[in-house]
Amino acid sequence: MPRIADKLRILTLNIAHGRGLSTYQGFHTAKGIERNLNRIAELLRRIGPDIVALQEVDEDSHWNKRIHLLDFLKEEAGFAHSQMGINTRREGRLPLSYGNGVLSQFPIEHADNQAFGEATLGEKGFLYTEHTLPHGHLPVVNLHLDYKSRVRRIEQVERLIAYLDERHNEKGMESYFSPIICGDFNSRDRKPNDAVRHLFSYLEKQCEYQLYPIGGRTFPSLLPTHGLDFIFVPPSYTVRRCKVLRAYVSDHCPVLIDLEIRE
Repeated sequence: MPRIADKLRILTLNIAHGRGLSTYQGFHTAKGIERNLNRIAELLRRIGPDIVALQEVDEDSHWNKRIHLLDFLKEEAGFAHSQMGINTRREGRLPLSYGNGVLSQFPIEHADNQAFGEATLGEKGFLYTEHTLPHGHLPVVNLHLDYKSRVRRIEQVERLIAYLDERHNEKGMESYFSPIICGDFNSRDRKPNDAVRHLFSYLEKQCEYQLYPIGGRTFPSLLPTHGLDFIFVPPSYTVRRCKVLRAYVSDHCPVLIDLEIRE
């Protein structure tokens, strides 16, 4: 059930196609994939987030037995609403269909998925959703950036910035709520010329965003050495707690944040 109106709990996690800690999801049977998904669902039930941003979520892919991962997690973890955004799609004998997914205890009033390209393997993108909360509506951006190229990551962040500017102009100043932006950035926050700092510089010019976790390491989950997963929080929220969870359900650690909505 949703929490009281002035509190909000959000979690972001790259679920690695439901493969758990193994190197390739195709090594698993359907039962093996479902066991891994049940571990994620148990974590979500225990932590109780209101909104969950997931990356590397399959809808209809051969390598994890065509199990719809978001539908499975929605049912097993007890979420009222969900939204899928496909970034990679491939037809044929070995089909692929995956991207970013959102689970929410609040109604999703608007959703828009933006794939960065048309690659049939490994394409990234972002899913924009607006959630109806008791105090108003909350935009959430669930983002997954390229892991190979810094230049490509910067280009992808620029795509997101252009989208947010356009959405801001469409909604108008009085009705626009600054979004929470989270996901797998495949880059560290301390590199001045990479994606995290590039996005943060833009957001700081709009309003006083905060970046979390501070100094937290999220990858690889067994022995984290890099912080790749982040949550950008606008000034309409006070951060009460942010924690990188030591959970071995994926090669990434989940990031959990507790917020209070300012009057």
